[in-house]
Amino acid sequence: MRNEYDFSEGQRGPVIPPDPNQVRLTLCLDADIINYFKEQVHKAEGGNYQTLINNALHEYIEEQKESLAQLLEATVRRVIREELPVVNTPAHQLSPLQKSRVSENRVC
Repeated sequence: MRNEYDFSEGQRGPVIPPDPNQVRLTLCLDADIINYFKEQVHKAEGGNYQTLINNALHEYIEEQKESLAQLLEATVRRVIREELPVVNTPAHQLSPLQKSRVSENRVC
């Protein structure tokens, strides 16, 4: 070891800058939730329970997006199934309600 070290170029603060996509947050969670994630880290023999919580939240958000997309797709398919027979049916065979729908949806 040296007798002296030159810290004239040194800077205070963390050596590794924080990730700009992460936000420091104080959050109160139930003890059983924290214990669950800490147990998962222990079973995996390493890691970070905070990262596991973050990953679980990301997975939940993706599942919600997928279920919303599936709901939207199902709704669009239902509307198409309901409207296609009306469009393909000759006008003289349509009920008064169906005729009003066709006239409401005409573009020209």
